[in-house]
Amino acid sequence: RVDIIREEEGALEFDMVGIDAAIANAFRRILLAEVPTMAVEKVFVYNNTSIVQDEILAHRLGLIPIRADPRLFEYRNQGDEEGTEIDTLQFQLKIKCSRNPQAAKESSDPNELYFNHKVYSKHMTWVPLGNQTDLFPDGDFRPVHDDILIALLRPGQEIDVLMHCVKGIGKDHAKFSPVATASYRLLPDITLLQPIEDEAAEMLQKCFSPGVIEIQNIKGKKVARVANARLDTFSREVFRHEGLKNLVRLARVRNHYIFSVESTGILPPDVLVSEAIKILMGKCQRFLNELDSVPME
Repeated sequence: RVDIIREEEGALEFDMVGIDAAIANAFRRILLAEVPTMAVEKVFVYNNTSIVQDEILAHRLGLIPIRADPRLFEYRNQGDEEGTEIDTLQFQLKIKCSRNPQAAKESSDPNELYFNHKVYSKHMTWVPLGNQTDLFPDGDFRPVHDDILIALLRPGQEIDVLMHCVKGIGKDHAKFSPVATASYRLLPDITLLQPIEDEAAEMLQKCFSPGVIEIQNIKGKKVARVANARLDTFSREVFRHEGLKNLVRLARVRNHYIFSVESTGILPPDVLVSEAIKILMGKCQRFLNELDSVPME
């Protein structure tokens, strides 16, 4: 069973119930390393007079997440240097820093003194290859974030580079990983072995994360009860108190996994999850086909 708990822009929390730990871990690893994305693979440097070396510049460009659906593209063939419209996205970064003649003489603020002294990801522009204009009439290919700082320039310095983005997976390079984080934990199970009242109840509440333990007023007494165990972080603080440690049992539900997926913005997290499930199903099918092809003695 899969239950969606929380869905926000770029983040998704959901429960997977009734699966084995091996399946949960395989799913996490596929999210990290096998769901494809588009990223800068080749950087052709025509001019770079900034203080950032060519290799460092290329590395920084490669780590910028590109908003492009990888399902629209094919993998580039090994040894193909040029790239085609079906396997490559081309971006250009051409910018030059100059002085601002209108700046006040006593000013020392670079934002007033210079034009284009900060090179951001928003300065990267898509250059269609072949018939990509027809293939993607609504193509809004660009960096996920416009405010990623690439380099700082001073008057006379310029950067002129051409970039080729290709389809790849995180197993080959971390820049292709579609998630910022993908993790899971087992659902906490907190059991109160006997009624805990008054001062002990208040002490118990302080031992857990907010919202885990609530205090009810029953017949004039403060009585503790477990309100929401999934909020617990397993700090084990309760075991430091002699009067409480034997009154509480902490455990985990062995087949209930709480997944947290945070996307880099290339694809929504719900799409990443569905793609990871498809990849896992494909792996299982290939394994079954291999078993069927092996002759039985």
